[in-house]
Amino acid sequence: MPPSIFYMLERNVGKKIRVILDPSYGFEGTLVAVTQAPLSGIWLSDAEVIVLRSTMAQPVPQVASREERGELYLNLNSVQRIEILPPTQPRANR
Repeated sequence: MPPSIFYMLERNVGKKIRVILDPSYGFEGTLVAVTQAPLSGIWLSDAEVIVLRSTMAQPVPQVASREERGELYLNLNSVQRIEILPPTQPRANR
């Protein structure tokens, strides 16, 4: 039996994620909690609203703008996709 979505999300608590609500709108933040009852959802800290854009030349949506939101709860019924983002590397001084 494959693991449930809740188990997979709980394994990624503390990691930065991108949550897509529709093809052009979503959130990025640190996953801090996963809830199953009374409503299934996720809690993000340091959340940012992101606007995604794609073009004919670049069909894969890219982040076009960001706006800070702070703490945020998202109901999983409204989520289309969740991406686990790789850890950011500190930039070397040149």
